[in-house]
Amino acid sequence: DVGHRVTQSNPNPNPLVLYTELVRDASQEQKIGPFDGAFSASTYTGPAVYTDKEKFNKLEFTAIDKNKITIPTQVAAGDPAWIAMVQHYFASAWIPGDKFVRDIYAGKIDNNLYRIGMQTPLGVVAPGTTVVEKARLFVGPQEESVLETITPGFALLKDYGYLTILAKPIFWLLENIHAYVGNWGWSIVLLTILIKLVFFPLSAASYKSMARMKEVQPRLMAMKEQYKGEPQKLNQAMMEMYRKEKINPLGGCMPVVIQIPVFIALYWVLLSSVEMRNAPWILWIHDLSVPDPYYILPIIMAASMFVQTKLNPTPPDPVQAKVMMYMPLVFSIMFFFFPAGLVLYWVVNNLLSIAQQWQINQMFGKKHAK
Repeated sequence: DVGHRVTQSNPNPNPLVLYTELVRDASQEQKIGPFDGAFSASTYTGPAVYTDKEKFNKLEFTAIDKNKITIPTQVAAGDPAWIAMVQHYFASAWIPGDKFVRDIYAGKIDNNLYRIGMQTPLGVVAPGTTVVEKARLFVGPQEESVLETITPGFALLKDYGYLTILAKPIFWLLENIHAYVGNWGWSIVLLTILIKLVFFPLSAASYKSMARMKEVQPRLMAMKEQYKGEPQKLNQAMMEMYRKEKINPLGGCMPVVIQIPVFIALYWVLLSSVEMRNAPWILWIHDLSVPDPYYILPIIMAASMFVQTKLNPTPPDPVQAKVMMYMPLVFSIMFFFFPAGLVLYWVVNNLLSIAQQWQINQMFGKKHAK
């Protein structure tokens, strides 16, 4: 708690107002990744406000620039409210008492300086008297177990993006695994294995569909040659073959699409969790929150993606085939700059996918040989 003590010595006192304010330099916003925009990632950085009625609101720097922010101008006495400045892994916040009405404000001070604050009118202090008004100040890491104990809505400072409903139970599971193994790197490995096991039936259906597509690949290529320049006849012949072979051309995609939200949520859990900061794994990985210093994990990931493309059926379109060939290289370059914990998750997921797909391909190969 921070106490603000005022002793009134003025015989004609004016009303007093307590100001609690936070300021941030927006130029310090951290991006994770080599590029700006879509190819970089970051958790939310900027002002935030919580009120009992409006709940949690982020006030983007860009929205402040355009004067397009909506914040509650006044908080009634008795209603909890707080203001914060959020950054990757850390946050600072003022949590004033709720016995007075409070006014919230936010804006731009200078080129890259932004502020958010709360005014608490204390009324007139009688001459010769002293008042003390306390407000709690939080400055620290976004440890979910700690944030949940401070004040209502405070755990929302940890930014899981749009998939919080999935990310929170995933982090809970990761935290419980860590309680047993004591290493965040191995916790990521075990969590990825558990999620892979949960989705095993869906993944198996996807890989079986791709294996069937790989079996009929020579026939597809022959059809493409036979109906060169006749796309309508080619499509009809392909659809007829799919019908006879009982193959759904989208069968390999749908099971994967269903899993995407879970894997994105896991991505944001690893990106936003301060527990990864300075957390070692094995050998050369001393901090899961920074890039692999020797780029070993990104290279393994690129190799695993290359193996995956070889296990999949070659796309009939030559342009698409080239895209699939160069995709591992593009992804590996991007992941050279990503935190080691994120790359570890992708590597383990890819290796498990390769093992599962190889087993299914072998099964179909033996069946076809019979």
